[in-house]
Amino acid sequence: MASSDQDLVPVLDKDGVRLTVDDAIATVTLTNPTKRNAQSPALWRALTEAGRQLPGSVRVVVLRAEGKSFSAGLDRQAFTPEGFDGEPSFIDLARGADAELDATIAEYQEAFTWWRRSDIVSVAAVQGHAIGAGFQLALACDLRVVADDVQFAMRETSLGLVPDLTGTHPLVGLVGYARALEICVTGRFVAAEEAVNTGLANVAVPAGQLDDTVRDLAAAVLAAPRDAVVETKALLRGAQDRTYEEQRAAERQSQARRLRDLAGVGD
Repeated sequence: MASSDQDLVPVLDKDGVRLTVDDAIATVTLTNPTKRNAQSPALWRALTEAGRQLPGSVRVVVLRAEGKSFSAGLDRQAFTPEGFDGEPSFIDLARGADAELDATIAEYQEAFTWWRRSDIVSVAAVQGHAIGAGFQLALACDLRVVADDVQFAMRETSLGLVPDLTGTHPLVGLVGYARALEICVTGRFVAAEEAVNTGLANVAVPAGQLDDTVRDLAAAVLAAPRDAVVETKALLRGAQDRTYEEQRAAERQSQARRLRDLAGVGD
């Protein structure tokens, strides 16, 4: 997948993020391997922009990263008094008004939310370290295929912070409250075998097979009719917030829409 992605003309290529589109498959690549794809507000804005620039033809979005690490998390420069060029430092943000701080964090979170859209299936291809913000970015996707050298860790709590880039909700949903709490407060590494066994990852493969495995998974998703995939994703994503009876009703409503569509009958 890496070679074909590089052969395509980028739709977006800025601030450590490259977006390429090949018909129904879009690939978002983190492109700063020398810094282990450390994250910054500029990178988050580029990720948000990538989501907004997806053509309507896209059904699968693959998230990958160049180099040995998926993402080492937040660039520590954020915690220096200088911060990033042209950006308020985190220290400056902390001194600001509550509403301003809340709005800034909400803006950062937008980079992590669009991967859950019902009209796409997002797949993270994760190798090496995925720490903090890197872990949360992988969690933002619907599916995770990991290399056998993967090392997930949520280090925010160890730094006196909390995970705030939308990762807590999917983490609890995947592994349960008790394990999620233990992973977050200890900051320990979660390797490939545990990731698969606990549901954090769909499958683990040797690093050399990561791209091919993701390509095969994308092809399998594309083999199903688009509208059925969209309805199924929406149905499953809403299941955790519904009672059993509410989910039964949602299933009936979704199926009725599919049957009417297949029969060419309007609502």
